[in-house]
Amino acid sequence: MRCKRSWLPTALHAIAVSLCLAVSTGGAHAAAPASAGFPAKLALTPVVRGLKQPTSIVSARDGSKRLFVLEQPGRIRIIRNGALDPVPFLDITALVKSGGERGLLGLAFPPDFASSKTFYVDYTDRTGIGNTVIASFKVGDRPDRADPASRKQLLTIVQPYANHNGGQLAFGPDGLLYIGMGDGGSGGDPHGNGQRLDTLLGKILRIDVTSDPSRYRLPKNPFGNEIWALGLRNPWRFSFDRGTGDLYIADVGQDEVEEIDFQPAGSGAGANYGWNIMEGDRCFKKPDCKQSGLTLPVAVYRHGKGDCSVTGGYVYRGKSEALHGTYLYGDFCSGRIWGLRRVGGTWQVKLLVDTPYAISTFGEDEDGELYLADYGSGTIYRIVVP
Repeated sequence: MRCKRSWLPTALHAIAVSLCLAVSTGGAHAAAPASAGFPAKLALTPVVRGLKQPTSIVSARDGSKRLFVLEQPGRIRIIRNGALDPVPFLDITALVKSGGERGLLGLAFPPDFASSKTFYVDYTDRTGIGNTVIASFKVGDRPDRADPASRKQLLTIVQPYANHNGGQLAFGPDGLLYIGMGDGGSGGDPHGNGQRLDTLLGKILRIDVTSDPSRYRLPKNPFGNEIWALGLRNPWRFSFDRGTGDLYIADVGQDEVEEIDFQPAGSGAGANYGWNIMEGDRCFKKPDCKQSGLTLPVAVYRHGKGDCSVTGGYVYRGKSEALHGTYLYGDFCSGRIWGLRRVGGTWQVKLLVDTPYAISTFGEDEDGELYLADYGSGTIYRIVVP
C-alpha cells in the first residue's frame, strides 16, 4: 500500500494517514547531513481560519500587502492585515469542476499587475472529467473585487483522467508565465506523457501573456511550442527564488519517492526531469533506465513515517537570518516540513518541524515571509523562527 495525495476531509484524511503509518517503512532523505546554519526549529502562528479547502497562497506584490488564497471549489479570498475578507475577490464556482485533485489550482499576478489589473488562474472546467483551463481576469471597479465577466480563456488542455492536474502558475524572472502540468493521471503514466513532446501533459510550459492582450504568444521555447521542460509526474508547486531567480520544483512520486528538482537561474530550457523513466532517484521503468541527459533531483525522500506526497514551497527571503536562503517544503500526509540549502556544491536537508497539518500549499508575502495552508481545517499559518 502507498500513501497518496487524497484531498480528503479531515476525518478521512486522518484514517488514511493512520493506515500509511501502519504499513510504510523507510522515510529516509537522500542528501548530505545537515550542518550548522539551519534554524533549530520553526513555529506556526495561525493567521486566519475557516477557508474551504485552500490550494494556493499568493501575493500580488503590488504594495497592498494582501494575500490571495485559492479555495478549491472556485473562489479567491483576500487576507489583509490578518483578517479574511468575507466577500470573495473572485467566485467562479459555476465554471469549476472540483473534487479529488480537480478545482481552482493556480493563481499568478504579472509584474505589471498594479497597472494592468490583469491576473491569471488555472482551473479544471466542467467539460467531461475536467480539462485544464488557463484564463485571465481583470480587477473590477473596486481593488478588492475582480470582474467575472472579464474572463479570457487562453489555453485549454484536455485531461484523460481526473488526477495529476498540476496547476501551479508563476511568472519567471523573464516576465513569462510558467505553467505546471501533471502527466494526465491514472498511475504510472500509462500513455508515456512525461516523455512525449506531442502533448503538453507532464511538462512545465512557458508562454508570453503580456505582449498581446488578446492572446498568448510563444517565446523561444526549446521545442517550438509551449513546452519549456518535460519529464514531470505531478509538479505540486514550483517557485522562483526572488533573491536569485533559481527554480525549485516539487514533483509528487508514484509509489516510493518524492523529489525536489532544481534549476539555476537562466537554465532549464529543455530539461528532462526523468518521469516515467525515473521516480526520483530510482529507476521506474526497468530494465530500460537510461539516465543520460536527465536532470535528476537534488533531494528525495522515501515514503514512510506517514510521508506520501510532497508539497513544494519557497526559498525564505524574510527577516530571519537563520532561515534566510533556505528552501522550505513539506509533505501533505505527514505534515513534516524540511529545509533545503546548498553549501558550496553540497545540498543539505534538515527536518525543521513535524506538524499535524495536511499541508496543501505554501505561500510568500511581499516581505518574503512564508505561510502554509492546512487543507483539512482551512487554516493559514505563518511560519516563524522562535
